[in-house]
Amino acid sequence: MFAFAFYICAFVIVISAFLVVISRNPVHSVLWLILTFLSSTALFVLLNAEFLAMLLMIVYVGAVAVLFLFVVMMLDVDFVSLKEGAMKNLGFGLIVAVILAVEMMLVAKASNSVSATGTMPIIEGENTYVLGLALYNDFPFVFLGSAMVLFVAMIGAIVLTMSHRKDVKRQDVLTQMYRDPAQAMEMVDVKPGSGI
Repeated sequence: MFAFAFYICAFVIVISAFLVVISRNPVHSVLWLILTFLSSTALFVLLNAEFLAMLLMIVYVGAVAVLFLFVVMMLDVDFVSLKEGAMKNLGFGLIVAVILAVEMMLVAKASNSVSATGTMPIIEGENTYVLGLALYNDFPFVFLGSAMVLFVAMIGAIVLTMSHRKDVKRQDVLTQMYRDPAQAMEMVDVKPGSGI
């Protein structure tokens, strides 16, 4: 059962990753990418790496939502035309839902059979402890390098999507800090009933 669930999840990962690349619609690409990440999460659960599974699901599926936001901001997708054919994509959504449901059932059955038979090797210690030892003792420079790549990608995405408009008033902090308090205020002596 373990091998069957593994090969099903791996097959779905390969096919959905291929469809991410060849899809013309960016929304479809993002949906296939989400399916790829969820299938990878199922593989981590099969390997008794629950921490990595939840990390992949929370961080990467959450990051896909940010990716979707950048696609909308940069490509200016016309969602009115996409919503017109919403029922046309119902079959696509059902296929993805069925694949995810089958994978979840397979992973649940395989993890129960593995825990019952004890055929999987047991990791000594918790997942987070073993992962931390591997990352910080065996691969510290690779870990820091990947963190720098992600940091540069985040800065690049912000720079690409940031637009400067001249008609928007912006705060100039240095001008506010270095202004003369005597010139910042003007005292006006107003006679009662005359107004300004």
